[in-house]
Amino acid sequence: MQKRRSYDQNCPIAKGLDALGERWTLLIFRELLGGARRYSDLRAELPGIATNLLADRLRELEESGLIERTELPPPVARTVYSMSETGWRRVFPVLQSLAWFGLPMVAPPDDGADATPLNGFLAGVLLAFDPSHAPADATGYQATIGGRVFEFSVRDGILGPGRAAPAVRLTAGAGDLVRFRSGTAELRRELSPRLRFDGDAEAVDRFRRMFALSAR
Repeated sequence: MQKRRSYDQNCPIAKGLDALGERWTLLIFRELLGGARRYSDLRAELPGIATNLLADRLRELEESGLIERTELPPPVARTVYSMSETGWRRVFPVLQSLAWFGLPMVAPPDDGADATPLNGFLAGVLLAFDPSHAPADATGYQATIGGRVFEFSVRDGILGPGRAAPAVRLTAGAGDLVRFRSGTAELRRELSPRLRFDGDAEAVDRFRRMFALSAR
């Protein structure tokens, strides 16, 4: 295993980079924001990463308490990796800030046709999370984007994995969500009818405000 590098500086930025600054680390977290993933899933979505490097990164992140490894019982009988509660609390704000920084540099086609379901989920939903609109009680949500289902929750103003039956279900195309997030007010008004929300009216309104999915 390659020796882990360190900036050897007692500074919060340097310490943060020691933990998250290694190549591929933040992209591993990007994939895990979408839910539990198998090793083979991560390999497929991170072309170019060496097998031993991915194994090293996963082991380091598990040892740091930022991700968890779970052995699913038969008949599934497989190992999956997911973000831990600590990972959601401490790493998600870093990813959110970095994504806001990078969003203006992304140049999708006019129709957003090449947007992946995960990109639709990250850019169109999680990116705009505002905890000031979060419900008082732990609440589950579901988003079906481009046919892929994402389950997540909000508890104590912090995003996390799905824990309960969803109070709100969003159904949308990945391209529509990416364009909604990065487009003009006029484009958001045009796309708004294509975002379908199912749930109690009050819960839907809160969801739309919490993730800035209102056309207003």
